Amino acid sequence: MRTSDLQQELASTSEDLGVEFGVSADGFPVARIADTFLAMVPARDGASFLASAWRLTRRLSELTREDFHGHEGRLEDEAAFRARVFETAHHKRELSALGRIQTRMAASTPWGQSQLATIYAEGIVSHMTAGHGGFHLSAERNLRVSSLLRKSSPWYEEDAEWAIVAHTFPDLFTTYERKCADETIRNSWPSAWEAIHRRELAPGQSWTKDREAFERKHAGDWIVISAIFSTYHADMTEVVATRGGMRDHRAAERRFLVPSGEYKTRGPFGFVIDQQRHAVYDGPSDFIGWPQRRTGA
Repeated sequence: MRTSDLQQELASTSEDLGVEFGVSADGFPVARIADTFLAMVPARDGASFLASAWRLTRRLSELTREDFHGHEGRLEDEAAFRARVFETAHHKRELSALGRIQTRMAASTPWGQSQLATIYAEGIVSHMTAGHGGFHLSAERNLRVSSLLRKSSPWYEEDAEWAIVAHTFPDLFTTYERKCADETIRNSWPSAWEAIHRRELAPGQSWTKDREAFERKHAGDWIVISAIFSTYHADMTEVVATRGGMRDHRAAERRFLVPSGEYKTRGPFGFVIDQQRHAVYDGPSDFIGWPQRRTGA
């Protein structure tokens, strides 16, 4: 597709979805969807992240970094920002068509008294409380949840278990919500996801499955549980490690010195000590109270 044709298509899509794009007073991309504002805010490491604002009254070109809040994920480039904006616009359009009803009802939940309820359909109600929230399913609705994910309780909390409700009743959720629900189930209940979809998740598709694989592979290795820049050795990080990364006061601990640049490359599940390169360290420590701590062989 030619550049001019792509620009025309994007302009048409923006108009259809009620999206306005612009550049802020600080020079970063911004967008408006009704009373919601999104921005591609530069981060300190040179990357960018998605931030949002609500009900601003100034023009896009007058907005600054101080107008936006939150950190809703990293963005690779402006194309990724535009994709997120369009995804948000589609979500809002689908959301308005679902006809969810917000109301107040007297209800006691596992997280306290309900302060606001949203009725998705008969027997499916989301409750907000002072501190937390989640879904309540009627007995009939709960029986429709896959036995791989169903709880004995009819309550599904808002952090992760909401995804079980979205998976079970997809017609009551937007495309964006269904995508998030699938991701949540992959990360939280990978075995159930694999059984439902009859295929195995590949490495990188489930945080929980990847963590479990990491723990099995490195159960006997020394894994860092604490680290601090060394003031005794330039460009080195002093670390404390235990077998398998066990965090227990009874676990034997060892100290090592690791090049700080190398330690920065650690993965999401911890830094594994390479005993061929990282020597055990018994010198002066930057850890407060280290001499009083029990060390292991």
